[in-house]
Amino acid sequence: MKARLVRIGNSRGVRLPKILIEAAGLGDEVELQARDGTVVIRPVKVLRAGWAESAKTLRAGGGDGLLDPPTPTRFDEEEWEP
Repeated sequence: MKARLVRIGNSRGVRLPKILIEAAGLGDEVELQARDGTVVIRPVKVLRAGWAESAKTLRAGGGDGLLDPPTPTRFDEEEWEP
């Protein structure tokens, strides 16, 4: 599909057809990258997406404990007062 660059202030832009936007899963914000003579447009990745649900699942399965046993320090043995 061909498109024309249009002036937008001091920049230039490309109008993307709605069907292309939907097919690529693009939202209001995108990531742009220049690579090997092409411009790549992709959806913005949501950082830590799904982490909360994964933590709940881990907790429900009892997998949220410490990996190693606690190691007491000098502070624990000599200075700590409950």
